[in-house]
Amino acid sequence: MTIPKRLVPATFVVLWATGFIGARYAMPWAEPFTFLAARFVLAFAVLGAMMLLLRSRRAGPREALHAIAAGALMHGVYLGGVFWAIRQGLPAGLSALIVGLQPLITAVLAGRLLGEEILPRHWAGLAAGFAGVVIVLSPKLGAMSGGVTWPMLAASFVAVAGMSAGTIWQKRFGTGGDMITGTFWQYVGAAAIMVLCSLAFETQTFTLTGELVFAMAWLVLVLSIGAIFLLMAMIREGEMSKVSSLFYLVPAVTAVIAWVLFGEDLSLVQIFGTAMATLGVGLATARKPVNKSGPPAE
Repeated sequence: MTIPKRLVPATFVVLWATGFIGARYAMPWAEPFTFLAARFVLAFAVLGAMMLLLRSRRAGPREALHAIAAGALMHGVYLGGVFWAIRQGLPAGLSALIVGLQPLITAVLAGRLLGEEILPRHWAGLAAGFAGVVIVLSPKLGAMSGGVTWPMLAASFVAVAGMSAGTIWQKRFGTGGDMITGTFWQYVGAAAIMVLCSLAFETQTFTLTGELVFAMAWLVLVLSIGAIFLLMAMIREGEMSKVSSLFYLVPAVTAVIAWVLFGEDLSLVQIFGTAMATLGVGLATARKPVNKSGPPAE
């Protein structure tokens, strides 16, 4: 199915937000590293079948290694860190707040490593987006209890660093090849890390339930295939600071979905935060106005 280009960012945000809902269904029934290892193995198996059916172009050794590195960071380190921290007891609100730093970190890295121009209005948009995330999450942050440890916080910050570094790596080294082939090799890297972590730290046990099967199917097909293809397309065509700012909308959309599915509270304060995050993303992703009498102008 082809999605109109203008709808790609919104579609990506909605699909990405459902990942947190899928994790809520899955985590009571499986250990995080074991679950993610199975998810990534299934994802690259599906992509391998797609490569054969569509006769996708094969990747050379250098291209495959870059994709493996990007996938290990974007999927393995990022999701592994987030899932582990939440499993250990880190409140989801605090985890989401830390993950909300990712667009700012990515913007700094993109400016220094990719030479992207980040204008004052972009910084204002990034700041407004982060403020919106804080407002959306404020009711949950206020209800947090103690028990937060340094290992939990460290895992969350490592996850954020992994996502930022992975997207930068993908933009710099992985945007020229076949998207299906590149994503296949990304999941090879992610699966390798999660298999090693599962063997080292977990018992590989799980309880087979309908919720676990549904969550696995949804996260593999909708997130690991659908949403990631959209993210790769946006990385290929857009500036990293602008693409990463879309992540500011994820907590707000997740709050709306949780309100619909689980009856969680959605206050006026959170709605205001959603509006602020949307404004921030608009500022961060706004295109330069075109001056018909000359070059583009700000």
